Amino acid sequence: MADKILLEDLRPAEGSTSKSKRVGRGRSSGHGKTSCRGHNGEGQRSGRTSKRGFEGGQMPAYRRLPKLKGFQLINQRNYAEINVGRLAELEITEISLESLKEIRKAHPSCDGLRILGNGEIKKAINVKASYVTPSAKEKIEAAGGKVELV
Repeated sequence: MADKILLEDLRPAEGSTSKSKRVGRGRSSGHGKTSCRGHNGEGQRSGRTSKRGFEGGQMPAYRRLPKLKGFQLINQRNYAEINVGRLAELEITEISLESLKEIRKAHPSCDGLRILGNGEIKKAINVKASYVTPSAKEKIEAAGGKVELV
């Protein structure tokens, strides 16, 4: 039982503590006279406090840096948007996000497809998308195609 560590035997780790600076104890101490506060001014007085972010008169970081406008959504979806007129130019008849990624018409980071109604379409195509505008849906179905929301 001699290996037991007692509370009174505990010591701080080597080098983790240091003596506090003793100021105002005479010139020979090296911290006499002004007690490391310098001559006159705000820092020399007792009770000195500076406001949060104060950098000694230098332009503070919160004023130097550009401000962000609005807010950032944490789970924002990145949509690939394509007009009906552009769909007519493609050689494929099954339009989905995966098929557009294969032919490199949609960015790989996109996780949704939106079909917009600008342009005309004459051939029948099947579309699987996250969102289709009412005018785009009308044009696709008028050309003999089908629209499926995924």
